[in-house]
Amino acid sequence: MPHYFDNAATQPMRQCAIDAWVAAAGAVNPGAQYGSGRKARSVLDDAREKVADLLGAEPVEVIFTASGTEADNIAIQGLYAAGSTGRVVSTPIEHPAVRETVGKLGATVDLLPVGRDGHIGDLSALDTPADVATCMWANNETGAVQPVADVVERAAAVDTPVHVDAVQAAGKVPIDFHGLGAATLAASAHKFGGPRGIGLLVAKRTPAPRPVLFGGGQERGIRPGTVDVAGAAGLAAALEESVQEMDAENARVARLRDQLQEGLTRSIDDVVVNSVEPRLAGHLHLSFPGTDGDSLLLLLDQLGIEASAGSACHAGVHRMSEVLEAMGVSEHEGLGSLRFTLGRTTTQEDVDVVLRELPAVVEKARQVF
Repeated sequence: MPHYFDNAATQPMRQCAIDAWVAAAGAVNPGAQYGSGRKARSVLDDAREKVADLLGAEPVEVIFTASGTEADNIAIQGLYAAGSTGRVVSTPIEHPAVRETVGKLGATVDLLPVGRDGHIGDLSALDTPADVATCMWANNETGAVQPVADVVERAAAVDTPVHVDAVQAAGKVPIDFHGLGAATLAASAHKFGGPRGIGLLVAKRTPAPRPVLFGGGQERGIRPGTVDVAGAAGLAAALEESVQEMDAENARVARLRDQLQEGLTRSIDDVVVNSVEPRLAGHLHLSFPGTDGDSLLLLLDQLGIEASAGSACHAGVHRMSEVLEAMGVSEHEGLGSLRFTLGRTTTQEDVDVVLRELPAVVEKARQVF
């Protein structure tokens, strides 16, 4: 079995989600009026109510989508379409689902600055009204937890609706949608052990995003199309189990992550730690100057260790990610980066293997860089 350290990309599906999905796999159209349609609708309603309860929302506010990416798109495009200022506030560390969507709006965009620790700081751009402000709850690369409550409070003073990308945070930090006060919030099932191909958007009754997809009245008309009943059931089951075990798992995973961080910084020269508190329990982003991420990944993969690069390849050109650039990481440091993300399946043995193997991998990569 591989030693899996890419839980931020996708988490292995939970057995409870598999069971719920299989049980609902034969469901017909939940919009149908006959008996089997009403039965499917009952399963869907139960899933919606469970998700709403877990996230501090009303059932009517829970909209099922095909992914977190789709949820981000619907929220940002829809809230922008409902506004009139032509202005958006965002951050330079957003996931491409948000960053690229904002870039396609044709809006005036102001970015909240980010420090070397990966956290946003100066919020003054929120003091001027905008059609939407968008800020992720936790960064997918570094795990840095952002001050979303402060963002929402500051934006509310000038009546700017806020969208929160909670794709990395859902199931890992407590979420109270009504307490937060955001207009919309996005999540994705496979990030917390649910099925792939199902996500959710929590959207207030008002201000609500205008529809950007058309063709049916499902999901308040905000996300038309026949809802995936089995996917929704699996999502709800996975989210429920994630929330129930959150405290214990966060403590366990953080202990393993800290052990990994301490061991690697002690055994490898010139290691740069890019994940700084407050951060998600499972995130560890490291740079190894004098290497490149692709070589590190290839060498680790040969040893059965599965992680992800902390940099990116664009059109065949290896370069740092936008997140590291926004943090002010130098190219010398940033090109040789790795992201280890631990999760519920991570064991002590997994950590021990990385601690044993990575020093030699880094040394080899530095020799050929």
